Amino acid sequence: MSELSPVEVRNPELDDVPDVDRPWLVLVWNDPINLMDYVAFVFQKLFGFSKAKAHQLMMDVHLKGKAVVASCARDEAERHVFRLHEHGLWATLQQDE
Repeated sequence: MSELSPVEVRNPELDDVPDVDRPWLVLVWNDPINLMDYVAFVFQKLFGFSKAKAHQLMMDVHLKGKAVVASCARDEAERHVFRLHEHGLWATLQQDE
């Protein structure tokens, strides 16, 4: 019979596990297709932003290349991204740092 010997067990990388307490950000990215007025309109329609807030976020998209339009739980962020895609906007989500 062979003798049993201890085996080293490695712990998983904890950095790879998402922190469920951190919110998810919904990012809208600049694209060469949509007009600026349309982007502001979509922000008003989907998020209920005022005209001024929607315009400011649209300008961030246009000038900075992206804007954070929502910070929320992952399932809600995924719904926002889906709805933005339905309106032809390029959107992604990422967990807040």
